[in-house]
Amino acid sequence: MPLYHNDDQAMLKDSVAPFVAEQAPVSHLRKLRDEADATGFSRDLWAQFTEMGLPGMLVPEAHGGLGMGHMEAGIVLEEIGRNLTPSPFLATSVGAVAALAKAGGTQAGRWLPAIASGEAIVALAIDEGAKHRPDRIATTATRAGNGFRLDGKKSFVLHGHVADMSIVAAKTDGGITLFAVPKDAKGLTADPRRLVDSSLASHVTLDGVEVDADAVIGEVDAGGDILDALLAATRTGAAAEMVGVGQGAMDMTVNYLKERKQFGKLIGEFQALQHRAAHLYGEMEVARATVMKAQQLLDEGSEGAKLMVSVAKAKAGRAANLAVREGVQMHGGIGMTDEYDIGLYMKRDRALAEFMGDVHYHIDQVARMNGY
Repeated sequence: MPLYHNDDQAMLKDSVAPFVAEQAPVSHLRKLRDEADATGFSRDLWAQFTEMGLPGMLVPEAHGGLGMGHMEAGIVLEEIGRNLTPSPFLATSVGAVAALAKAGGTQAGRWLPAIASGEAIVALAIDEGAKHRPDRIATTATRAGNGFRLDGKKSFVLHGHVADMSIVAAKTDGGITLFAVPKDAKGLTADPRRLVDSSLASHVTLDGVEVDADAVIGEVDAGGDILDALLAATRTGAAAEMVGVGQGAMDMTVNYLKERKQFGKLIGEFQALQHRAAHLYGEMEVARATVMKAQQLLDEGSEGAKLMVSVAKAKAGRAANLAVREGVQMHGGIGMTDEYDIGLYMKRDRALAEFMGDVHYHIDQVARMNGY
């Protein structure tokens, strides 16, 4: 398939881009940060997202959603990244929806309509250490009466302190099982921490949390495929958001090169800076194309999607990191000040780089999938 948007997707972008830029620009992030907002995002803004149908983009039509694909969700995420918009869209509307839609059953019927209507925020309680290693799950789920008892700790759970439900990955006797744990579950605690980009992520503790048997997402011991779907969707979404972060930083930097004068001329006229800007543009375009390919393969259900998802996360990570580093350097001294937005792009890049696996993790995954 061609690596560009079709007419419907272009119309979606034309609608979403000005909406996010007007309603949730970088100044919106600054306001939440300076007010030490305890939620991590604006509920009013999320209600506006809901009015546009955005939370339910990936939710199947049978559950009240729009039944769109990852290409469409990526359009929204790129604009979220471009404007540094604090939002539960990635975890709730992409990651959680992918898992629930893959599993079907009771929990899908309960939570997918609630996500589509904007009523539910869902957290992804997967990682347990400082780095992303979903293959190392120590949290346990043991049989208790007619249900299960969950014990363990999860790290850096976005929106974990305000989520209506958390998707928890735990070890059962025969494999991995995913559980839908409601916010009021006894023994569930979330300790929110502010990250470098001012977002909030929680260290979640499950201390004897008891859930009914119908809290299982999918089948007992068979959560591996569902977890893979969650990870693939969330990683691709994070890559799309990183492309947006890189694009926002690049646009800001290029505009600065066109305005800043030094030695009696615009600094954008210096060939050395032109070469660096051109190189950055090329890297961003390759990253965007790679992410779009991963989105297409996910939408097609292709066997090659898993490999391309890791390629996309790694490539987007490198390109976005280049964009924010070049941005700070080309801005000179002003790029180091909090008053100027380029530093906020660097901080957001740092947080997204670690989310669902950094560049090195995904390069390793690509090597392993190719037999190295």
